[in-house]
Amino acid sequence: MTRFRSALAPLAIALAGLTAAPQQAWAAPPKPVPSVVQEQQQATPTAACTTPTVKGTTTDARLTSLFTNYGNDNSRLDDWTGADGTYSVKLPNGKELWVFSDTFLGRVNPGGTRPPVVGEGGDTVFLNNSFAVERDGKLSTIHDGTAQQPTAVMPPRDQNHWFWAGDATVAGGLVEVTYQEYERYGTGAWDWRWHRNVVARFAPGRLNEPVSVTDLPSAHGISWASAILKDGGYTYVYGVEDLGSPKYMHVARVKGQSLLGAWEFLKADGTWSQDEADSARIMSGVANEYSVTKVGSGYALITHDTTEVLSPNIVAYTSCSPAGPFTAKQHVYTTPETSGNIFTYNAHAHPEVAGNGLVISYNVNSFVNTDHYRDVTIYRPRFLDVTFQ
Repeated sequence: MTRFRSALAPLAIALAGLTAAPQQAWAAPPKPVPSVVQEQQQATPTAACTTPTVKGTTTDARLTSLFTNYGNDNSRLDDWTGADGTYSVKLPNGKELWVFSDTFLGRVNPGGTRPPVVGEGGDTVFLNNSFAVERDGKLSTIHDGTAQQPTAVMPPRDQNHWFWAGDATVAGGLVEVTYQEYERYGTGAWDWRWHRNVVARFAPGRLNEPVSVTDLPSAHGISWASAILKDGGYTYVYGVEDLGSPKYMHVARVKGQSLLGAWEFLKADGTWSQDEADSARIMSGVANEYSVTKVGSGYALITHDTTEVLSPNIVAYTSCSPAGPFTAKQHVYTTPETSGNIFTYNAHAHPEVAGNGLVISYNVNSFVNTDHYRDVTIYRPRFLDVTFQ
């Protein structure tokens, strides 16, 4: 329980834009960052398009029930009972890979409570990252270690470091998952900081441990893990410069399918540079996790609205280019769970998942750690179907 309290809860506050972000660990002295270029940016020109307009939003009952029922299943001691993050990617064999950050494994008590963690009188295991694989409407949990002693699929280097997952893609038959490494540097509740970005490559038939881990650009405090989009021969990578409030969107791209290629970064004048220091603040108001998705002939950016403190609102911005500018802010959904200690965060899309529209997930959490043991339903993803016109 100690790691959960010290690692996840402070991040949740930062994600909500309630306070300044944790101290950054710069790999090199930061250079001045270009100012926001929302209106001035010209970006990569595209053919004429019609930007999407949100038509309606409904609950995706299938996916929400799938994870609720699986979390309550109790058939195995090392199965998933709750997590956040909730990225996804289609595997080469057609299965859906769900990518999670902080994760509870174990069983659920009658009445919907969660036993304490191992070492504190219970058998609940807490990991900083995990996978679940879905096929034909059934889920299975992926972790490293053993059923009796599960460990994270992306292992930390030591007890003072851990990895939280970002978006994922498939290239050359391997799954490439972005991760952010965080580190603890003191004993205080806030004595932790972002350290670097990496990409871990996994073989689809052996997802419990990476076959390689490679550093990604990390010199200027941008987390390159918020979203990934393949479009027009490029893999676009979307990041966040997290100042607590505001949070700024940044855009990079790699030619081809793999994140291991040469990166270039969107500048304030709409051109691209191979120097991460030139990466411009494209817009503010995004969350740490968001998405950019091709919808019709345009693109939709889905995010929790961080222009408002602890906002329950999910919003969309649209563009004719995967690099923006993203404008025409539209309301998508107001999360009903947000109340008292409970808050929601990090909405993003799953375009490869079948639904009655564009599938969106969001996370639910509490500022009070004991709530996660009192009520297992809190710390599980919810799903929506968004239609556009």
